[in-house]
Amino acid sequence: MANDFLFADEPEEVSPSHSGSWKVLIVDDEPEVHAVTKLALSDFSFQGKNLEFISAYSGAEAKKMIEQHPDAAIMLLDVVMETDDAGLLVARYIREELHNHYVRIILRTGQPGQAPERQVIVNYDINDYKSKTELTAQKLFTVVMSSLRSYRDILSIDASRQGLEKIITASADLFSAHSMEQFIDGVLQQLTSILGCNDNALLVTSSLVAGNTHENQDPDQLVVFAGLGEFEHKEGQAVASVLDPTLMAAFHQALHSRSIVYRDNYLVAYCTSKFTHGSLLYVSGLPSQVNENQKRLIELFSQNVQIAYENVQLQHEIEDTQREIVYRLSEAVEQRSIETGNHVKRVAFICYDLAKAYGLSDTEAEKLMFASPLHDVGKVGIPDGILNKPMKLQEHEWEVMKTHSSIGYEILKNSKRAIIQAGAIIARDHHEKWDGTGYPAGKAGEDIHIYGRIAAIADVYDALRHRRCYKSAWTQEAAMEKIISESGKQFEPALVEILKSRVDKIEAILQKYPDEDE
Repeated sequence: MANDFLFADEPEEVSPSHSGSWKVLIVDDEPEVHAVTKLALSDFSFQGKNLEFISAYSGAEAKKMIEQHPDAAIMLLDVVMETDDAGLLVARYIREELHNHYVRIILRTGQPGQAPERQVIVNYDINDYKSKTELTAQKLFTVVMSSLRSYRDILSIDASRQGLEKIITASADLFSAHSMEQFIDGVLQQLTSILGCNDNALLVTSSLVAGNTHENQDPDQLVVFAGLGEFEHKEGQAVASVLDPTLMAAFHQALHSRSIVYRDNYLVAYCTSKFTHGSLLYVSGLPSQVNENQKRLIELFSQNVQIAYENVQLQHEIEDTQREIVYRLSEAVEQRSIETGNHVKRVAFICYDLAKAYGLSDTEAEKLMFASPLHDVGKVGIPDGILNKPMKLQEHEWEVMKTHSSIGYEILKNSKRAIIQAGAIIARDHHEKWDGTGYPAGKAGEDIHIYGRIAAIADVYDALRHRRCYKSAWTQEAAMEKIISESGKQFEPALVEILKSRVDKIEAILQKYPDEDE
């Protein structure tokens, strides 16, 4: 096909620069068109990046190339190749089948009448339509420059959208550990998008390192809290193990100067708050000039991200305090019995293991684990003479002992806290039996709450395996034999089978938390 370019030998393809490159896919069935295009754009540069050329000589080959290079910024696409509409079919394939709406498609044709411009613009999602005779070197430069700007802006908008989506999603449950990491990831993604840099960014903190105070912070002890790009999935790892050693000097400087350190193409920002210090933000791939608005944005991030992190830490502290109070209260109840030890802890961990194996969610299993120590809280209302009697209880004494389930439920039932509410259910139901012969209500089967059914088998197995005032500790074999004999009677058969299959893990819990006299 005729064109106005001066032809020359095909130059070697431009290699990507150290800061990356823009991929340009040239699709044309005439090799000289490829050569001239590369020659005309050989010294092209945009935002510090050169062009990387990829060639395809047919519509079929173009489809394969765009599949292999979905990050191509521009496609210079010939219309007439193996068929009169080969280029148009490629454009439709990219948009409608690959759903790639990022690459800027510039149609080039030597036969404008073959595919009328108005019709093509209306029917196909292309970004420009040029006759090859009008694409001089200067006009080619102009159309590539405008297309790259459009491509850059589309990527920036999409990155902002993804970042905002992460923030909105995380905001629904901001105070969970996973959600906080997602929240920070979203903010990092928004930040890198607005700064116009690449996606390599991370937030590191010493708050996760026990005993690390403001006075003795050491960058070598910092760990990754959240990361993007090459730092994704590096959470919890030491910074020194994921960063190039040459970058650590900037971390030292930012930490000790308590400021933002800018380098040629990256920054390290010291993050502080009213209460603590210790986080550092690292962002790479910065543009050559960081303007004042961008610097202000970085300052705002560094000032506020630590506050957000500390709020989550405070929430965790409150939750830990609540759980510790539950344990302390449960242990106080246990102290009324002659036997002392780690019964409530063992039951808690056994409950969690059985709950997960039964199919409960992580949230439900954790709630059961933290609430199960309250299963016998009603024993505070049982007289010592009955509670610690070393021989079999008389009938009227047994009736008093059975009231501890109802007493525990009454103590806990009006709480608005999820763990305490679960504790009330467990206290009420953990002496009910699968066959309906238990107490206090004679419930049967699935009418017994799953928390109560799991806590019951965990409580009995641990009680059998340890000494009580009225009996000696049973062997593992004897305890399992008793549990199996009660399948379908006291215990749900499915839970008995789970306990049988996991008895080694249950025994490991018993070994880890022995009674004081063992």
